[in-house]
Order: sequence, then structure tokens, then C-alpha cells
Amino acid sequence: METINVSKKEKSFTDKVLCHINLAHLKIFRYLSDEAYIKQMFLHKMGYRLDLTNPRTFNEKIQWLKLYNRRPEYITMVDKYEAKRYLGQAIGDQYVIPSLGVWDKFDEINFDTLPEQFVLKCTHGWGGVVIVKDKSKLDIKKAKKDIERSLKRNHYYTEREWVYKNIKPRIIAEKYMTDRGNGLIDFKVHNFNGEPKVIVVCEDRFTDSKLTQDYYDCDWNHLAVRKKSSANAAAVMQKPEQLPEMLELSRILSKDIPFVRTDFYVIDGKVYIGELTFYPSAGFMPFIPESFDYELGSYLQLPNEKYN
Repeated sequence: METINVSKKEKSFTDKVLCHINLAHLKIFRYLSDEAYIKQMFLHKMGYRLDLTNPRTFNEKIQWLKLYNRRPEYITMVDKYEAKRYLGQAIGDQYVIPSLGVWDKFDEINFDTLPEQFVLKCTHGWGGVVIVKDKSKLDIKKAKKDIERSLKRNHYYTEREWVYKNIKPRIIAEKYMTDRGNGLIDFKVHNFNGEPKVIVVCEDRFTDSKLTQDYYDCDWNHLAVRKKSSANAAAVMQKPEQLPEMLELSRILSKDIPFVRTDFYVIDGKVYIGELTFYPSAGFMPFIPESFDYELGSYLQLPNEKYN
């Protein structure tokens, strides 16, 4: 694996710049072009200069896709409300977590009409999630503060994921999903032009325990890989019976797309689609070992033409 060296002076300067750029919601940094901003962020987070002319790593190629593969349909596919209709038409409504309502403003929500358990989330990015396991104990004032803070935030400016820039901020309520009272496990299938290659299993995501992430190939061989920011689980998970179904759904949803991640849950033995993700960790995801970044990158064949 090629090592790309960056001088300490250059890295130090970039770190100082990025400690401010990370406050990307401040309008002062919005004058930077997407390419300039991403290059600075990449150097800060990944430790080497981004090569957009000859990208080789997975993270480099994700940046290329952010800048040059801007197909309008991707916006619908990541809007947490509009995506439900898209997914229902593509694979069937039985795989889609039911919606209970959608609103433009928090004060429009009539909590009397909602069940005792539900989930509130914003439609236009990440964050802004309120999990309600007992409506009688819901702190509505705090929920309103959290949701309204998220509604005001344009997630595009944080890491220049263009798909989030023009999504209408709304609030949806979803059915609360639990697997026989246990925490949900995410099965994140990484697909390359319609072909699943790697599954990331995330456990303890919505619990007080520390999040774990484990990588498997499509034959369910555990890979000696982890994200630099997370740990592996204490034990290898048994192969889920629903794996073939998840892989087949992934092939349908990822056809003719250079890369998209399809996220699933298995609840009471049934498969549900969580969301579609085009840019995992916004393309700023160091791996241990670093060679895995090149391996994943080898699966990602970039389009011959730019679409931006």
C-alpha cells in the first residue's frame, strides 16, 4: 500500500483551519467551493491529500462521487419521507417502516393521535431523532428543542454532502420497532453497481453500551477490519437466516449506482429497510488496517462521465 506523506507544518496549519471549518453552520465558511472545502476536510480527517484525478481509496472515491455524481434521484432516495414511497415502489411496502405522520413544524404535531411508542425524526439529514418508548414520560419541551435545532440545520454545509442541501426540512413519526424487546441491529450492506460486497453489523447503536461495528463478506466470513473510531463486538455473530433476502433486496436497490449502502433491520424474523446512504461517514472514515480502504476502493468503479 502506498503511503502518502504530508508535512507536519501543512497538517498543523490544516488542523487549525479545520477546527473552525468544523463549525460549518457558520455562514463565514460557506464561500468556500465544495472542492476546496472537501480537500481541506479530507487532509484534516484522513491525514493525506485528496487525489481527485486518480482516486484509489474508498474514501477518495466517495469524495469524487460527492462532487461529480450528482443525480437528482439521489435526493429523493435520502429524504426520510420521500424515500418511503420510493422504497415501497422498488421492493414493496412490506419492507418499509410505517409512517404515522409528517409535519412542517413541531407545534403541528397532535401527540394525542400518536400511539404510546413511536419515533420522531427529521427528514433532511441525520440527527434530530427522538425515540419515545413511553409517551406518558415524553419531555415534550426537550423534544421540541432537539427537533427544532435539527430543522434549522442544513447538513450539507457540514461535510458538503450535496444530496442534503435542498431537502425540505420536515418531521416524521414512525412506528417504534423493536426485536422482541431487544435493541435493533443494523445490517449495512455496501453495494457496488448492483453487487453487494461487504456487510457492516452495528450493535448497541441506540443503547447505553458502546457501539460496535463488525465487517463481514457476503459469505458471512468475519473480516479483520474495523473503523478507527469503533470497536469490534466481543463475539462473531451467527449468520442471519435473512441474509440472502437482504442481499437480493440490495441488488435491486443498488442497480446501476456506483455505490450505495442499504441499511436493514431484522425484526421478529422480518426484514425492514432503514435507509439508503451514499456517503458513509461522508467519506472521512479511517480503517484499521489502512489497506482495507484500498480494497473497498477497488470495488468502486467510478463513472466515465461527471454528472454535476
